[in-house]
Amino acid sequence: MAKLYFHYATMNAGKTTMLLQASYNYRERGMTTMLFVAGHYRKGDTGLISSRIGLETEAEMFRDGDDLFARVAEHHDHTTVHCVFVDEAQFLEEEQAWQLARIADRLDIPVMCYGLRTDFQGKLFSGSRALLAISDELREVRTICRCGRKATMVVRLGADGKVARQGEQVAIGKDVYVSLCRRHWEEEMGLALPDDFIGFT
Repeated sequence: MAKLYFHYATMNAGKTTMLLQASYNYRERGMTTMLFVAGHYRKGDTGLISSRIGLETEAEMFRDGDDLFARVAEHHDHTTVHCVFVDEAQFLEEEQAWQLARIADRLDIPVMCYGLRTDFQGKLFSGSRALLAISDELREVRTICRCGRKATMVVRLGADGKVARQGEQVAIGKDVYVSLCRRHWEEEMGLALPDDFIGFT
């Protein structure tokens, strides 16, 4: 029986590399996969999933209002789809998360979602909230903080190298994201007095 999976992590944990490797494993065995990536901040009609280590592949883009169940079902009618992969799943709408669940439940196609759990202010993304609620299996992809502890949070650094404590949930451009443990995230966000404050300068 097909399942809906949500692989979640902070930034730079290797989620996209895992997605590309898993899709490759299917295709190496002669199976067909469909790949989706968020198109909210991309121009044109061609999506691209790329990892920090240089792996990349073309993918279909999804935006608000898209019916992912209908798109997969139509493709599946012509070419059997063996697995669906979704990168940047935090940008899904709640209804789109349910559409992915229906792909697993009604089309019997496994769906593998990869994305962030929380934003730089420690708040859940809408897509992540829905996937955490309805996924059959949750898998944490781990990375570490500068102190060696498990990183569970992320801070946003502006072009000036300073930590942003306010702003839009999504900012793509010259901003840099750094993964931290909860303790050091609180210190960087000014929510706790630092014991060993390092900062970003």
